[in-house]
This record gives sequence, C-alpha cells and structure tokens, in this order.
Amino acid sequence: MRMAGAIKLVVAVAVFLLTFYVISQVFEIKLDSNLGNLFARSALQIAYTKPPRYKCGISKACPEKHFAFKMASGAANVVGPKICVEDNILMSGVKNNVGRGINVALVNGKTGEALRTEYFDMWGGDVAPFIEFLKSIQDGTIVLMGTYDDGATKLTNEARLLIAALGSTAISNLDFRDNWVFCGGKGIKTKSPFEQHIKNNKDTNKYEGWPEVVEMEGCIPQKQD
Repeated sequence: MRMAGAIKLVVAVAVFLLTFYVISQVFEIKLDSNLGNLFARSALQIAYTKPPRYKCGISKACPEKHFAFKMASGAANVVGPKICVEDNILMSGVKNNVGRGINVALVNGKTGEALRTEYFDMWGGDVAPFIEFLKSIQDGTIVLMGTYDDGATKLTNEARLLIAALGSTAISNLDFRDNWVFCGGKGIKTKSPFEQHIKNNKDTNKYEGWPEVVEMEGCIPQKQD
C-alpha cells in the first residue's frame, strides 16, 4: 500500500510539473506574440509620423495663394545652379539647361507655371541679349536668378538697373565670381525679401577661387488682379 501511494504521489507530481510546463510555454508564446505585435505597431507609427515633405523640399508649407520655391547658386564652375518652383525643377544640371553666367527662370505670377528659362554668359558672352531679355519681361512675371561660375564681369550699369527694378538690392555690388540668388518680379513696388549674396574672397572662399554655394527658399505671394 505504501508503495502504491508513493507511485501515485510521483505520478501526481509529474502530471503537475508537465501541466505547469505546458502552460508556461503557451504563456511565453503569447507573450512573444504580443511583443511582436507591439513592435510592429510601433514601426507603423514611426512610418506614419515621419516629417512631411513640402513642395521643393522647403522647411514648411506655404500659406494659401503662395508659391513654394527653393534655389541654389552654382558651386564653383563644377555644379550648376538649381531652381525649383511648386515642386517643379525648372533649371538644373540634370536637366542640362544651365550655364556659366546668370541663369534665369520666368514664372507666371498668377498660375505658378514656368514661362521660360535662359542663361546668359557674363564672362565670355555679350550682355546685349541679356538686356533685351530683361526689357521683354511682362508685368506680373516672377523672376528667379542664380549665378554660376561668374555672373558679373560683363554686366553693365544698364543691366544692373533693370535687375534692380525687379526688386534686387545686391545687384549693384555683384562682382567677379560672387555667388548670388534672387527672386523678384516685374512690376514689384518694393525691394524683394528673397535675395542672398556672398562675396568672392580668397580668405574665406570654400572652393579655390570661388565662395560657397548660396541657397534660398520661401513662399512667393500669388499675383492678385
């Protein structure tokens, strides 16, 4: 009888341990599953909460009735300037429509649509076509300009005055191999707030013979009737 009782006790303990083991294994599996779901949800939340991208990659969204823009001057004589308006790349080295001198993009002030892009060689070219181009710009047109390599050597006082009439304040001081970006408009009544200019200075130049790239972004007010 004592032997039978002992056997029953051993069997009962074994069954208990086996049951505990099975329950613990099931619990761990569920715990792992819950943790997996938690990590999956966290990954999805991170994916959905990443910072939004605004037009042209600018740092914040533009208000209504404004056009987003971002632009950069050329880098030395190696990388051309880049002009983007309303998420449309108007000029860049990739588009193969930039060149040495002053690069210009014209945009419709009411619709934000590109009208024309040109570049004018201000080192080895003739300033006369550039002057005629500036005179032909229609009222209400947004004008964006960026230098590449050298945008000043061939500039005459007449050309500088025409650019100043578009809202530029720095054009009178633009010199050999300075970097400059500007956004103004034909018929503007005040000076434009969108302009960056860095001088060519051998003591501070980032590249040998050229200053660092200048970049600018902002929101251009839509022309109202």
